[in-house]
This record gives sequence, C-alpha cells and structure tokens, in this order.
Amino acid sequence: MGVITLLIAYFVIVNIIGFALMGIDKHKAKKRAFRIPEATLFIVAIIGGSIGSILGMHIFRHKIRHWYFVYGMPFILAVQIILVIAFLNGPYTIAIM
Repeated sequence: MGVITLLIAYFVIVNIIGFALMGIDKHKAKKRAFRIPEATLFIVAIIGGSIGSILGMHIFRHKIRHWYFVYGMPFILAVQIILVIAFLNGPYTIAIM
C-alpha cells in the first residue's frame, strides 16, 4: 500500500467520523443525553474531517445556529485547502513508489 493510498484512506475515515459525530450529537441533543463536546467536533475537523463535519452540520441541521460552527468549519476547510495547495506547489520533489 502506497503513501497516497494511506493518506486517502485516512481522510475518508476521518471525514466519515466527523459526519457520524454530527449525527450522533444531534441524536443525543434530541434525547437530552450526554453530548459530544464541541472541542471534540472541532478537533476532528482540524485533523482532516472538515468536509464530513460540514456535510453533517447541514444534513442533520446540527450546530447551524452557532456562528463559531457556521464560520469556523468552513474556515478550517479553507486553511486545509491552502495548506494542501502550498504543499503540492512547494519547491521539493516527492518520490512516489
């Protein structure tokens, strides 16, 4: 398994987790049960699950009234996109095997 394959698998898994956490937290909010901390939701987004978290926010209509989620999650995604573009256009070469 190559490095690129592992990175893709990591990002797919972490985005599925981010999506699922939004759904689980929404379900727990309806049941008035113990909730997932907001810091956990942001950490999952920061480590690569921002797309899944944003999709979960909108599909489950969860955390869409909190400005720090509405603006914070897309900001995290934008920073991640900028970092990937900067990494891909950097002055170095990568040996892919």
